[in-house]
Amino acid sequence: MKQALQDALDARGYDTLTDVQTAVTDPDLTGKDLLVSAQTGSGKTLGFGLAIAPNLLGEADAFAPADAPLALVIAPTRELAMQVKRELAWLYAKAGAVLASTVGGMDMRDERRALARGAHIVVATPGRLRDHIMRGSIELGNLKAVVLDEADEMLDLGFREDLEFILEQAPTDRQTLLFSATVPAQIAKLAKSYQNDAVRIATTTGEKQHADIDYRALRVSARDGENAIINVLRYYEAPNAIVFCNTRAMVNRLTTRLSNRGFSVVALSGELSQSERTHALQAMRDGRARVCVATDVAARGIDLPNLELVIHAELPTNQDTLLHRSGRTGRAGRKGVSAMIVPPVARRKAERLLGWAKLRADWADAPSAEEVSARDDDRMLADPDWKAEAEVSHQPTIDKLVANFTMEQLAAAYVRLYREKHTAPEELSDLSEPATPRAPFGPSVWFSLEGGRAA
Repeated sequence: MKQALQDALDARGYDTLTDVQTAVTDPDLTGKDLLVSAQTGSGKTLGFGLAIAPNLLGEADAFAPADAPLALVIAPTRELAMQVKRELAWLYAKAGAVLASTVGGMDMRDERRALARGAHIVVATPGRLRDHIMRGSIELGNLKAVVLDEADEMLDLGFREDLEFILEQAPTDRQTLLFSATVPAQIAKLAKSYQNDAVRIATTTGEKQHADIDYRALRVSARDGENAIINVLRYYEAPNAIVFCNTRAMVNRLTTRLSNRGFSVVALSGELSQSERTHALQAMRDGRARVCVATDVAARGIDLPNLELVIHAELPTNQDTLLHRSGRTGRAGRKGVSAMIVPPVARRKAERLLGWAKLRADWADAPSAEEVSARDDDRMLADPDWKAEAEVSHQPTIDKLVANFTMEQLAAAYVRLYREKHTAPEELSDLSEPATPRAPFGPSVWFSLEGGRAA
């Protein structure tokens, strides 16, 4: 490994590489095409950044002045592309790399000027990159490597023609790395058409689910779905949580409900402008909002560093979507929870989805109001403020409280104030109670009515 890259890793505290990073940086695979299936959050961005480095730098320790790009990294969404750019920027900083981006929703003139100044690595979304190629504002003749990140999502979003156009314009002797959470037939076909004897690497298998994600299937009554979501959010009190819905209408409805119940919440759906979407995500990142309600398409490519909880308000349509949703948490070694809300009518569908995805979930009733309150008590007692030294400026007030109130009164006031800061949990139906049987048909009276117009 080049010393500049090793120094960058050391500065970030990377002592060991993840499985996918180790696999793609195998010296025997240097310069070869790779078809890699890896879980979301497995460190693949850093992995492909390291994998293409020998091809880009050659024998040199640093890059020559920037001209036409040496590498393209293509991602499905603007958010993911910008995340990839940030990751590669610190990795290659000491090697003198210049990075540029071409993504939808940004000023194309600014992008053209950045490309004209020169860039070693360009990170792009498919549609915008194709526009630049067709306008002649990017030269691909010097390309040594092309990376397709989350290729399955790009195909799901309808970018096949754009990807094929881009790959056909690139030099045939390039190195091509294709990363995908799953490898369905259409991904295999793309790899066969545009890669040369690609080495297949699978760091995720059907027998081993993501070790850092706790899968939960939560039983609820048919009328308690939204109440259960409130209780799950309160039970875990995650710094960031995302709630997945299948339709825009459900996103809007649930966002309104959670906002009315006191949650700091933002919505992501296809009806938002790019500016509104950016502001919503920034609110999640800087702590102004803690809950994001989103559709699958709108949430693609987003990365929230403190996302510890994923809730499936409505079950996904297939196992790949289940994996993509859940993969938003449990990233970079952090633990996360993926909770499915399962009313009785959806029980068999949930079991099928888990079976197809080869996932094991813990089945339980959704947290009750009592369980949420008990969890609040645990958090209250574990609060580090209990062991903090009193500030000198607070001491007169503390003395007055101790002199005027009993220990029980002070404790009662503290508990009351603590509880008032949090949204009250919802009472859920007891699933263990059998449905009330319908009363038997009793004594009756028959009667008849004549209708119609008299002759």
